[in-house]
Amino acid sequence: MQPLQTYTVIPRLPEPLLGLKELAQNLYFSWHHEIEDIFVQMDRDLWERTEHNPVLFLNRIPQTALEELAQDEFFLQRLSTIVQDQRRYLQRQGASIPGFSADQVVAYFSAEYGIAHCLPLYSGGLGVLAGDHLKAASDLNLPMVGVGLAYREGYFRQYLTHDGWQQERYPINDFDQMPLIPVRDAQGRRLVAQVPMAGAPLFFGIWRAQVGCVPLYLLDSNVPENSPARREITARLYGGDLEMRLQQEYLLGIGGVEALRRLGISPAVYHMNEGHSAFAGLARVQEFMAQGLPFEAAAELVAQGSVFTTHTPVPAGNDRFPPELVERYFAQFAKDLGLAWKVFLALGRENPHDDREPFCMTVLALRLSRVSNGVSLLHGEVSRRMWAAVWPQFPAEDIPIISVTNGVHFPTWVAPDLSSLYDRFLGSSWREDPDHQRVGEKFGAIPDIELWRTHERLRERLVDFVRTRLRWQIQARGGRAWELEAAENVLDPAALTIGFARRFAAYKRAFLLLKDPARLSRLVNDSERPVQFVFAGKAHPKDTEGKRIIQELINLCQSSEFRHSMVFLEDYDMHVARHLVQGCDVWLNTPRRPLEACGTSGMKAMANGVLNVSTLDGWWDEAWRPDNSLGWAIGSGEEYDDAEYQDFVESQILYNILEKDVVPLFYERGRGSFPREWVRRMKRALQVLGPVFNGHRMLEDYARVAYRPAMEAVRRLSKDHFAPVRDFAAWRMRLMTGWDALAVREVRAAHTGEVYVHDAVSVEAQVWLGSLTPEDVSVEIYAGPVDGLGRFITRRTTPMDPVGLTEDGWMRYQGRTMAEDTGKFGFTVRVVPRHPLLRDPHDLGLVRWTGA
Repeated sequence: MQPLQTYTVIPRLPEPLLGLKELAQNLYFSWHHEIEDIFVQMDRDLWERTEHNPVLFLNRIPQTALEELAQDEFFLQRLSTIVQDQRRYLQRQGASIPGFSADQVVAYFSAEYGIAHCLPLYSGGLGVLAGDHLKAASDLNLPMVGVGLAYREGYFRQYLTHDGWQQERYPINDFDQMPLIPVRDAQGRRLVAQVPMAGAPLFFGIWRAQVGCVPLYLLDSNVPENSPARREITARLYGGDLEMRLQQEYLLGIGGVEALRRLGISPAVYHMNEGHSAFAGLARVQEFMAQGLPFEAAAELVAQGSVFTTHTPVPAGNDRFPPELVERYFAQFAKDLGLAWKVFLALGRENPHDDREPFCMTVLALRLSRVSNGVSLLHGEVSRRMWAAVWPQFPAEDIPIISVTNGVHFPTWVAPDLSSLYDRFLGSSWREDPDHQRVGEKFGAIPDIELWRTHERLRERLVDFVRTRLRWQIQARGGRAWELEAAENVLDPAALTIGFARRFAAYKRAFLLLKDPARLSRLVNDSERPVQFVFAGKAHPKDTEGKRIIQELINLCQSSEFRHSMVFLEDYDMHVARHLVQGCDVWLNTPRRPLEACGTSGMKAMANGVLNVSTLDGWWDEAWRPDNSLGWAIGSGEEYDDAEYQDFVESQILYNILEKDVVPLFYERGRGSFPREWVRRMKRALQVLGPVFNGHRMLEDYARVAYRPAMEAVRRLSKDHFAPVRDFAAWRMRLMTGWDALAVREVRAAHTGEVYVHDAVSVEAQVWLGSLTPEDVSVEIYAGPVDGLGRFITRRTTPMDPVGLTEDGWMRYQGRTMAEDTGKFGFTVRVVPRHPLLRDPHDLGLVRWTGA
């Protein structure tokens, strides 16, 4: 039986408490502890039961409690101060990053967002990174708007059977009881937008989550206008089959562009966080074509104004769809763009001529963006190799994929106790300007003993949290009395505590510690220098291997030998993550290099003074120092052909590090009863790594290398009713038509085989331009040191100048390259496109090499 109508009964907030509603409706509370504290002060137990959801909290708190608080002068004064602080934050004028005005909006598209525990629309690191991105933009007052999907069931909640096998449940998200506001039209009705999809309209509502100063718009297909099947599109994050995934990405990309149009928002730049939203580029091409631009000009304008961030070096993480499935949804779309079907499919294929190749969202995003980046220096290198087929004529180092290393939002992840300590010795600068080197140096002013005592309290709090959580897990699965009693004594608040928490995919190798149970037993059962481990993480519902790894780990944790020193916490989420990164002594990360794109959990731990032990992958490859002063490296960055052998070797290295370095250093107390050298490394990591691996630095990097250049390019191309982009598209077509005729001959260098360091080497070449002009191309010396196989180790390009024609019509070019170091060097000559509006000569994928 279904009710005719539904309505929500809520307490009536007394007028002095109306500020509570203001606080509850902005996710600003998720990184300002004093706001959470005021809700905790009202009713701690209710705050926990409502999973830190201030909207649900206010709707559940008894009316009598509100009436009492309305008479509490101390509470009202504190509430007024907090509300005024939030208002001042929201009313700031001007971006902290130069070059942005209020109307120069960056639209940030992501399939998931991890912003707060009470808004479970994320699965892991990708979503949490997106949440930190919006928070950093808010702190910097950068004009940004987020676009995502409102998943009715979110990502799954994890629970374990008696034998340790992961199971999934999907509780329903009640959006009306969350910090979300339905978007309404001018008449006050719920706004329902639509886009055509597979021959019928797809309807969707829009929810707004306010992330500080940044609005996040979440699209919801669960509206009455849709069929039952289409209402399920936004049911689960990463749920359903391949067609469901395509439908979700259709709604995110094409629906997201339509949502912004309906909201009256005209972004200057579109940032696609992973390839899930790549269809947004096609929707924007369609918009520009509706204004009279041909496809080539529209596509160029879209690409110039788009930024694409790829997050995974794992092939399975890049969505690929069968051509026949894509045709079902895009056949008419291709016709509207004026493209033959094969040409349309080529937009998403590494090899446009392979009719059997699936349609890849990452390739589409790469082709429709002029700035593409990996999320660490190493991941940038991996991505250039991984997607080299999109630019088949270029060596990997020339592939136009750069690196912008991720950062984390310090105020979200630093423990309240540490926040207070940082405030005392650094002022507010660690929040407002954390990427400044001067701020990093100030961490050194914190007295060793105060940092250590604060850290000890956080470890004690983690142990208490683990015990409480473990009791809850045991009770939920009907555990026995002795298990509950054992949970009361699990872990030692004073012991060296190592945390491992992340998605349980095989390449992350949670099993590495299990390779030598005897050595592990000696570590955890050492009565004088004990070590203990806290694990958490989920496997994808379809990842049987990941579930098996969890089961093996659970069985070990529950054995009598390890029960008191090793714990697995169920249902890993942002709430659990905070406790772990704040309370552990060591953060362990063991991915198989180079399969970790970044690994931001280690940055969150570092922000709390936790030392890292990790393979040299992702961010740690650029953060680690050879003297181990900031943490430890497992191996030296080797990559193996034999995975099983790699696992064995690196497991032994890990045990050696723990036994010979980590454990002795932690328990070396000396005079003063605390580990002075350990604390020095905690502070050194904060000083050196803190200013680099934070969200502010990340946003400023994006602004410098991506957002501002994209805005400027679009501005230049859009002048005079798009005349420049029309001309550029025509030039590009002329260039591509005449490119095959290009040739290079008679390359000569004025040297005898040996050159003195810092001497110039003169180079000459002759180039057949055909229908092109010298202004259309750049002829370059491509030079650098070479290895024993004659391959370039690094390279530097130097432009050559045209100096006249030969008798048979070839253009002569001359140039010089400098020998800047000693050793074996080489050079060649190449020809690449050149145009005042071409931001990167590699973008068009055109090059002519000597001898080609």
